[in-house]
Formats: sequence, structure tokens, C-alpha cells
Amino acid sequence: MLENREGQTIPSVSFPVRVGNEWQTVTTEQLFKGKTVVVFSLPGAFTPTCSSTHLPRYNELAGAFKANGVDDIICLSVNDTFVMNAWAQDQEADNITLLPDGNGEFTAGMSMLVDKADLGFGKRSWRYSMLVKDGIIDKMFIEPDVPGDPFEVSDADTMLDYINPECQKPQPVSLFTKPGCSYCEKAKAHLVSKGIQFEEIVLGRDASLTSLKAISGKETVPQAFIAGKYIGDSEAILSHF
Repeated sequence: MLENREGQTIPSVSFPVRVGNEWQTVTTEQLFKGKTVVVFSLPGAFTPTCSSTHLPRYNELAGAFKANGVDDIICLSVNDTFVMNAWAQDQEADNITLLPDGNGEFTAGMSMLVDKADLGFGKRSWRYSMLVKDGIIDKMFIEPDVPGDPFEVSDADTMLDYINPECQKPQPVSLFTKPGCSYCEKAKAHLVSKGIQFEEIVLGRDASLTSLKAISGKETVPQAFIAGKYIGDSEAILSHF
């Protein structure tokens, strides 16, 4: 039975983690004491919804969470530390702490351990999110107990809306660049100085000149887009942002 544990203390657990070539132990006291932390838990690293939406959106909104008093964002899964480390390298996760609950102790203590044997997963975490203040669970968003892998309420936007319904969320910005381009470096430095997060798409690595021409009608870089809208070249970037 999935249990809403709002108002209760989080389970006391030690997590073995691999940092570089060394084993270390991280405790829930280190992670939560004196902090405001958002946790989202999911069925498994490298799985479709977790990789395409759940983790990337929390990473994208990390700045907004921080501006609204959140000290850390933790992604937890019943996977071993090697899998979680590999997933962190594969994903957009620079702003997220990926926590391996390899033995399922924390998840069991949260009453969120479920049987996914039909998928060959064994015991895994149900999908949920929670806001934890100094080790006490302030709010939980638990996905409905229905067959499959529902993803309706544990997303980053729902949590941020709970913390601050008036929060202005950053719009997605993409910037086409190429190596050795001084105008590109100037545009990137400008965006960084304004505190604007952006995705850099490097020609020759992430996209081709054909892609740039098809999308923008231009052959030069940098070229910027925001929320699906074409902004323009370096001069347009400096004036728009």
C-alpha cells in the first residue's frame, strides 16, 4: 500500500556510493539536516520517461528551485551506484544529486517499494516526489496506484508550483555555435552574465550546417532560439537578452 508520509521524518539510511575509484558512504543526515530538499524517485535509470522527461525537467528548473529556497534536488532510484553514475553522465543532470538506493532500504522505509517482476526489474520504487525540510516531509506527490507507470503529479512543474505558484519559470533557450567562433564565445558569455541557462548545439558535433539552414534559414553562427521562436544572430542575442 502506497503511503503518504507528510509530517513524518524520512528514513535513516546510509547509501554506499562510488566517487571516482573510491567507495564512500552518504547518510540521510548529511543530505537533509538543516536543508530544504526536493526528492523525486523513479522506477529506474535509463528508462524512457525517467530519461526523456522526469530528470531533465528537474535539472532545467534547478535554478528556479534554488531561487525559491531549495538547497538541493535529489533523484533517487533502486539502482546501484555504477548505474546511477553512468546515467548522470548520459543525462542532463549537472544540477541534480543522483542517489542510488541499491538495497531499496530508503524506498522500503518510505513504503514506496513495489514489485516490478513482470518487467524483469524486481523490487523498484514507485514514482513520487516530495519536499523535505530539515528531515521532515512537508509535501508528497504520489503517482496514482494504477497499472503501468503513471507520470502525472511527481513532475518538476507540479512541485515548483506548490513551492511558489507565482514563480516565473525560465524559457528554453538553444544556441547554435561552432568551434573557434569568436562571435559565439561573445554570445555565450553574454547569456552567462545574464544568468540565462541555454543548450549549446555545436555544428559538426550535435548538428550539421544543413540542420541550421533548415531550422533558421541561416548559414552563420551563432543563432539563438527561445521557446520555439527564432531570435537571431549575435547582435540580436545581445539586444534581446
